[in-house]
Amino acid sequence: MDFWLRAWHFIPSVVVGCVAIAVLYLYAIGPLRKQYELGPSVPRSRVVVFLLGVLIILLALVSPLDELGDDYLFSAHMVQHLLITLVAPPMMLWGLPGWLLMPLLRNRLLYRTIRFLTLPIVAFFLFNADIFLWHAPPLYDATLENEGIHVLEHLTFIIFSFLFWWPVLSPLEGELGPLPLPGQVLYLFLSGMPMVLLGAGLTFVPPLYAPYLAAPRIWGISPATDQQLGGLIMWVPANILVIVLMSVLFIRWMLAQEQRQIERERLAWQHEEEQERARQARQQSQQGDGDSEADSWPRTLRHETSVALPPSSGGEHPGEQPS
Repeated sequence: MDFWLRAWHFIPSVVVGCVAIAVLYLYAIGPLRKQYELGPSVPRSRVVVFLLGVLIILLALVSPLDELGDDYLFSAHMVQHLLITLVAPPMMLWGLPGWLLMPLLRNRLLYRTIRFLTLPIVAFFLFNADIFLWHAPPLYDATLENEGIHVLEHLTFIIFSFLFWWPVLSPLEGELGPLPLPGQVLYLFLSGMPMVLLGAGLTFVPPLYAPYLAAPRIWGISPATDQQLGGLIMWVPANILVIVLMSVLFIRWMLAQEQRQIERERLAWQHEEEQERARQARQQSQQGDGDSEADSWPRTLRHETSVALPPSSGGEHPGEQPS
Protein backbone atom coordinates (compact mmCIF):
# COMPACT_ATOMS: atom_id res chain seq x y z
CA MET A 1 0.00 0.00 0.00
CA ASP A 2 2.88 2.35 0.84
CA PHE A 3 4.31 1.76 -2.63
CA TRP A 4 1.18 3.09 -4.35
CA LEU A 5 1.33 6.23 -2.21
CA ARG A 6 5.02 7.09 -2.39
CA ALA A 7 5.93 5.97 -5.92
CA TRP A 8 4.61 9.07 -7.64
CA HIS A 9 7.28 10.97 -9.56
CA PHE A 10 7.06 14.60 -10.58
CA ILE A 11 8.80 14.47 -13.97
CA PRO A 12 8.91 18.12 -15.09
CA SER A 13 8.97 17.40 -18.83
CA VAL A 14 5.95 15.09 -18.58
CA VAL A 15 3.86 17.22 -16.22
CA VAL A 16 4.61 20.53 -17.94
CA GLY A 17 4.10 18.98 -21.37
CA CYS A 18 0.72 17.45 -20.53
CA VAL A 19 -0.51 20.61 -18.78
CA ALA A 20 0.64 22.75 -21.71
CA ILE A 21 -1.17 20.53 -24.21
CA ALA A 22 -4.40 20.69 -22.20
CA VAL A 23 -4.21 24.46 -21.72
CA LEU A 24 -3.37 25.18 -25.38
CA TYR A 25 -6.20 22.89 -26.50
CA LEU A 26 -8.76 24.64 -24.30
CA TYR A 27 -7.51 28.06 -25.38
CA ALA A 28 -7.62 27.10 -29.08
CA ILE A 29 -11.16 25.70 -29.02
CA GLY A 30 -12.40 28.53 -26.79
CA PRO A 31 -11.17 32.15 -26.92
CA LEU A 32 -8.98 31.71 -30.01
CA ARG A 33 -11.80 30.10 -31.99
CA LYS A 34 -14.24 32.86 -31.09
CA GLN A 35 -11.76 35.65 -31.76
CA TYR A 36 -10.80 34.48 -35.26
CA GLU A 37 -13.97 32.49 -36.10
CA LEU A 38 -11.89 29.42 -36.86
CA GLY A 39 -14.76 26.96 -36.91
CA PRO A 40 -17.77 25.54 -35.09
CA SER A 41 -17.66 24.79 -31.39
CA VAL A 42 -16.33 21.40 -30.30
CA PRO A 43 -18.91 19.12 -28.63
CA ARG A 44 -18.37 18.79 -24.91
CA SER A 45 -18.05 15.01 -25.17
CA ARG A 46 -15.05 15.37 -27.49
CA VAL A 47 -13.42 17.91 -25.21
CA VAL A 48 -13.79 15.55 -22.25
CA VAL A 49 -12.39 12.60 -24.22
CA PHE A 50 -9.37 14.63 -25.36
CA LEU A 51 -8.58 15.77 -21.83
CA LEU A 52 -9.00 12.21 -20.52
CA GLY A 53 -6.48 11.08 -23.12
CA VAL A 54 -3.97 13.66 -21.86
CA LEU A 55 -4.67 12.57 -18.27
CA ILE A 56 -4.08 8.91 -19.14
CA ILE A 57 -0.65 9.74 -20.60
CA LEU A 58 0.19 11.77 -17.51
CA LEU A 59 -0.86 9.01 -15.11
CA ALA A 60 0.90 6.32 -17.14
CA LEU A 61 4.20 8.21 -16.92
CA VAL A 62 4.21 9.68 -13.37
CA SER A 63 2.11 7.21 -11.36
CA PRO A 64 3.50 4.15 -9.50
CA LEU A 65 2.83 2.18 -12.68
CA ASP A 66 5.96 3.76 -14.20
CA GLU A 67 8.26 2.67 -11.37
CA LEU A 68 6.61 -0.73 -11.19
CA GLY A 69 7.30 -1.30 -14.88
CA ASP A 70 10.82 0.09 -14.82
CA ASP A 71 12.15 -1.64 -11.73
CA TYR A 72 10.03 -4.71 -11.07
CA LEU A 73 7.60 -6.12 -13.65
CA PHE A 74 7.75 -6.42 -17.41
CA SER A 75 3.97 -6.95 -17.41
CA ALA A 76 3.40 -3.56 -15.74
CA HIS A 77 5.57 -1.98 -18.43
CA MET A 78 3.33 -3.53 -21.10
CA VAL A 79 0.26 -2.02 -19.44
CA GLN A 80 1.96 1.37 -19.55
CA HIS A 81 2.81 0.93 -23.24
CA LEU A 82 -0.76 -0.03 -24.11
CA LEU A 83 -2.06 3.08 -22.36
CA ILE A 84 0.22 5.45 -24.29
CA THR A 85 -0.26 3.73 -27.67
CA LEU A 86 -3.73 2.19 -27.93
CA VAL A 87 -5.79 4.17 -25.40
CA ALA A 88 -4.69 7.80 -25.05
CA PRO A 89 -3.72 8.71 -28.67
CA PRO A 90 -7.05 7.65 -30.27
CA MET A 91 -8.94 9.52 -27.55
CA MET A 92 -6.96 12.70 -28.18
CA LEU A 93 -7.23 12.35 -31.95
CA TRP A 94 -11.01 11.92 -31.72
CA GLY A 95 -11.23 15.10 -29.65
CA LEU A 96 -9.33 17.24 -32.15
CA PRO A 97 -11.48 19.40 -34.48
CA GLY A 98 -10.35 19.48 -38.08
CA TRP A 99 -10.28 23.28 -38.27
CA LEU A 100 -7.65 23.36 -35.52
CA LEU A 101 -5.18 21.53 -37.77
CA MET A 102 -5.92 23.34 -41.03
CA PRO A 103 -3.61 26.36 -40.42
CA LEU A 104 -0.67 23.97 -39.92
CA LEU A 105 -1.32 22.35 -43.29
CA ARG A 106 -1.05 25.55 -45.31
CA ASN A 107 2.67 24.92 -45.55
CA ARG A 108 3.03 22.78 -48.67
CA LEU A 109 6.04 20.82 -47.41
CA LEU A 110 4.39 20.04 -44.08
CA TYR A 111 1.19 19.03 -45.87
CA ARG A 112 3.01 16.61 -48.16
CA THR A 113 4.99 15.17 -45.27
CA ILE A 114 1.88 14.53 -43.16
CA ARG A 115 0.02 13.11 -46.16
CA PHE A 116 2.85 10.62 -46.72
CA LEU A 117 3.23 9.65 -43.07
CA THR A 118 -0.52 9.10 -42.64
CA LEU A 119 -0.87 6.79 -45.64
CA PRO A 120 -2.31 3.59 -44.16
CA ILE A 121 0.55 1.35 -45.26
CA VAL A 122 3.18 3.85 -44.05
CA ALA A 123 1.49 4.48 -40.69
CA PHE A 124 0.95 0.74 -40.20
CA PHE A 125 4.61 -0.05 -40.92
CA LEU A 126 6.06 2.76 -38.79
CA PHE A 127 3.95 1.93 -35.74
CA ASN A 128 4.59 -1.82 -35.78
CA ALA A 129 8.26 -1.50 -36.72
CA ASP A 130 8.73 0.89 -33.78
CA ILE A 131 7.04 -1.54 -31.38
CA PHE A 132 9.16 -4.48 -32.56
CA LEU A 133 12.36 -2.42 -32.55
CA TRP A 134 12.04 -1.22 -28.96
CA HIS A 135 11.23 -4.75 -27.73
CA ALA A 136 14.50 -6.12 -29.06
CA PRO A 137 16.39 -7.12 -25.88
CA PRO A 138 19.45 -4.83 -26.35
CA LEU A 139 17.30 -1.73 -26.93
CA TYR A 140 14.75 -2.64 -24.28
CA ASP A 141 17.48 -3.13 -21.68
CA ALA A 142 18.99 0.20 -22.70
CA THR A 143 15.71 2.02 -22.06
CA LEU A 144 15.67 0.72 -18.49
CA GLU A 145 19.25 1.78 -17.85
CA ASN A 146 19.27 5.16 -19.62
CA GLU A 147 16.50 7.69 -18.95
CA GLY A 148 17.17 9.63 -22.14
CA ILE A 149 16.68 6.53 -24.28
CA HIS A 150 13.57 5.71 -22.25
CA VAL A 151 12.08 9.13 -22.96
CA LEU A 152 12.87 8.71 -26.67
CA GLU A 153 11.09 5.35 -26.65
CA HIS A 154 7.95 6.84 -25.15
CA LEU A 155 8.00 9.79 -27.57
CA THR A 156 8.22 7.51 -30.60
CA PHE A 157 5.45 5.33 -29.19
CA ILE A 158 3.11 8.31 -28.84
CA ILE A 159 4.00 9.97 -32.15
CA PHE A 160 3.72 6.80 -34.23
CA SER A 161 0.50 5.91 -32.40
CA PHE A 162 -1.09 9.12 -33.65
CA LEU A 163 -0.01 8.22 -37.19
CA PHE A 164 -1.31 4.68 -36.72
CA TRP A 165 -4.77 5.83 -35.65
CA TRP A 166 -5.02 8.58 -38.28
CA PRO A 167 -6.53 6.41 -41.08
CA VAL A 168 -9.40 5.57 -38.72
CA LEU A 169 -9.94 8.73 -36.65
CA SER A 170 -8.63 11.57 -38.78
CA PRO A 171 -10.57 14.81 -38.10
CA LEU A 172 -9.86 16.09 -41.62
CA GLU A 173 -11.43 15.39 -45.00
CA GLY A 174 -10.13 14.66 -48.46
CA GLU A 175 -6.62 13.28 -48.89
CA LEU A 176 -5.90 13.53 -45.16
CA GLY A 177 -9.28 12.14 -44.14
CA PRO A 178 -10.06 8.70 -42.74
CA LEU A 179 -10.46 5.60 -44.85
CA PRO A 180 -13.97 4.56 -45.95
CA LEU A 181 -15.66 2.36 -43.35
CA PRO A 182 -14.81 -0.94 -45.12
CA GLY A 183 -11.19 0.19 -45.33
CA GLN A 184 -11.15 1.09 -41.64
CA VAL A 185 -12.43 -2.37 -40.70
CA LEU A 186 -9.80 -4.07 -42.86
CA TYR A 187 -7.05 -1.78 -41.55
CA LEU A 188 -7.87 -2.59 -37.92
CA PHE A 189 -8.17 -6.30 -38.69
CA LEU A 190 -4.67 -6.35 -40.17
CA SER A 191 -3.28 -4.10 -37.46
CA GLY A 192 -3.88 -6.71 -34.79
CA MET A 193 -1.69 -9.31 -36.48
CA PRO A 194 1.80 -7.93 -35.59
CA MET A 195 0.77 -7.35 -31.97
CA VAL A 196 -0.50 -10.93 -31.76
CA LEU A 197 2.79 -12.19 -33.19
CA LEU A 198 4.92 -10.21 -30.76
CA GLY A 199 2.72 -11.00 -27.78
CA ALA A 200 2.68 -14.71 -28.58
CA GLY A 201 6.44 -14.71 -29.01
CA LEU A 202 6.99 -13.07 -25.63
CA THR A 203 4.55 -15.50 -24.03
CA PHE A 204 6.25 -18.68 -25.20
CA VAL A 205 9.96 -17.84 -25.11
CA PRO A 206 12.23 -17.85 -22.02
CA PRO A 207 12.83 -14.52 -20.23
CA LEU A 208 14.65 -12.09 -22.52
CA TYR A 209 15.29 -8.93 -20.54
CA ALA A 210 18.23 -8.90 -18.12
CA PRO A 211 17.03 -6.09 -15.78
CA TYR A 212 13.95 -8.08 -14.85
CA LEU A 213 15.99 -11.20 -14.10
CA ALA A 214 17.87 -9.27 -11.45
CA ALA A 215 14.88 -7.25 -10.20
CA PRO A 216 13.40 -7.89 -6.74
CA ARG A 217 10.50 -10.27 -6.96
CA ILE A 218 7.12 -8.95 -5.83
CA TRP A 219 3.80 -10.75 -5.38
CA GLY A 220 5.61 -14.04 -5.96
CA ILE A 221 5.81 -13.52 -9.74
CA SER A 222 8.84 -15.13 -11.36
CA PRO A 223 10.61 -13.55 -14.37
CA ALA A 224 9.20 -16.24 -16.68
CA THR A 225 5.64 -15.78 -15.43
CA ASP A 226 6.05 -12.01 -15.59
CA GLN A 227 7.12 -12.12 -19.25
CA GLN A 228 4.32 -14.55 -20.10
CA LEU A 229 1.82 -12.24 -18.46
CA GLY A 230 3.27 -9.26 -20.34
CA GLY A 231 3.01 -11.12 -23.64
CA LEU A 232 -0.60 -12.02 -22.90
CA ILE A 233 -1.40 -8.39 -22.04
CA MET A 234 0.02 -7.32 -25.39
CA TRP A 235 -1.72 -10.21 -27.13
CA VAL A 236 -5.23 -10.32 -25.63
CA PRO A 237 -6.35 -6.95 -24.17
CA ALA A 238 -4.76 -5.00 -27.02
CA ASN A 239 -6.61 -7.04 -29.60
CA ILE A 240 -9.86 -6.97 -27.63
CA LEU A 241 -9.73 -3.18 -27.88
CA VAL A 242 -9.12 -3.38 -31.63
CA ILE A 243 -11.89 -5.97 -32.09
CA VAL A 244 -14.40 -3.82 -30.18
CA LEU A 245 -13.60 -0.78 -32.31
CA MET A 246 -13.65 -2.88 -35.46
CA SER A 247 -17.08 -4.23 -34.51
CA VAL A 248 -18.42 -0.71 -33.96
CA LEU A 249 -17.13 0.37 -37.37
CA PHE A 250 -18.56 -2.75 -39.02
CA ILE A 251 -21.99 -2.06 -37.51
CA ARG A 252 -21.80 1.55 -38.71
CA TRP A 253 -20.91 0.31 -42.17
CA MET A 254 -23.84 -2.12 -42.25
CA LEU A 255 -26.25 0.56 -41.02
CA ALA A 256 -24.96 2.92 -43.70
CA GLN A 257 -25.45 0.21 -46.33
CA GLU A 258 -29.00 -0.38 -45.08
CA GLN A 259 -29.75 3.34 -45.19
CA ARG A 260 -28.44 3.59 -48.75
CA GLN A 261 -30.58 0.59 -49.74
CA ILE A 262 -33.66 2.22 -48.21
CA GLU A 263 -32.88 5.43 -50.08
CA ARG A 264 -32.45 3.54 -53.37
CA GLU A 265 -35.77 1.76 -52.85
CA ARG A 266 -37.46 5.07 -52.04
CA LEU A 267 -36.12 6.67 -55.20
CA ALA A 268 -37.13 3.63 -57.26
CA TRP A 269 -40.65 3.71 -55.80
CA GLN A 270 -40.87 7.44 -56.45
CA HIS A 271 -39.74 6.91 -60.04
CA GLU A 272 -42.37 4.20 -60.54
CA GLU A 273 -45.09 6.48 -59.15
CA GLU A 274 -44.03 9.26 -61.50
CA GLN A 275 -44.12 6.86 -64.44
CA GLU A 276 -47.56 5.63 -63.39
CA ARG A 277 -48.89 9.17 -63.11
CA ALA A 278 -47.43 10.00 -66.52
CA ARG A 279 -49.06 6.89 -68.03
CA GLN A 280 -52.42 7.76 -66.54
CA ALA A 281 -52.10 11.30 -67.84
CA ARG A 282 -51.40 9.99 -71.35
CA GLN A 283 -54.39 7.66 -71.15
CA GLN A 284 -56.66 10.48 -70.05
CA SER A 285 -55.31 12.68 -72.81
CA GLN A 286 -55.91 9.98 -75.42
CA GLN A 287 -59.41 9.34 -74.07
CA GLY A 288 -60.17 13.05 -74.21
CA ASP A 289 -59.02 13.20 -77.84
CA GLY A 290 -61.22 10.20 -78.69
CA ASP A 291 -64.31 11.80 -77.08
CA SER A 292 -63.69 15.01 -79.04
CA GLU A 293 -63.53 13.10 -82.29
CA ALA A 294 -66.72 11.17 -81.41
CA ASP A 295 -68.59 14.40 -80.59
CA SER A 296 -67.47 16.12 -83.77
CA TRP A 297 -68.43 13.21 -86.10
CA PRO A 298 -72.32 13.78 -86.10
CA ARG A 299 -71.85 17.49 -86.65
CA THR A 300 -69.56 16.82 -89.59
CA LEU A 301 -72.00 14.28 -91.00
CA ARG A 302 -74.97 16.69 -90.74
CA HIS A 303 -72.93 19.41 -92.37
CA GLU A 304 -71.98 17.14 -95.26
CA THR A 305 -75.64 16.02 -95.72
CA SER A 306 -76.94 19.57 -95.80
CA VAL A 307 -74.42 20.46 -98.48
CA ALA A 308 -75.24 17.41 -100.62
CA LEU A 309 -79.11 18.05 -100.78
CA PRO A 310 -80.17 21.27 -102.64
CA PRO A 311 -83.15 23.13 -101.26
CA SER A 312 -86.63 22.39 -102.85
CA SER A 313 -88.62 25.17 -104.60
CA GLY A 314 -92.45 25.64 -105.01
CA GLY A 315 -93.24 22.68 -102.80
CA GLU A 316 -92.01 20.36 -105.53
CA HIS A 317 -90.44 17.17 -104.44
CA PRO A 318 -87.36 15.95 -106.00
CA GLY A 319 -87.84 13.67 -108.92
CA GLU A 320 -91.27 15.16 -110.07
CA GLN A 321 -91.66 16.81 -113.52
CA PRO A 322 -93.67 19.97 -113.86
CA SER A 323 -96.98 19.47 -115.53
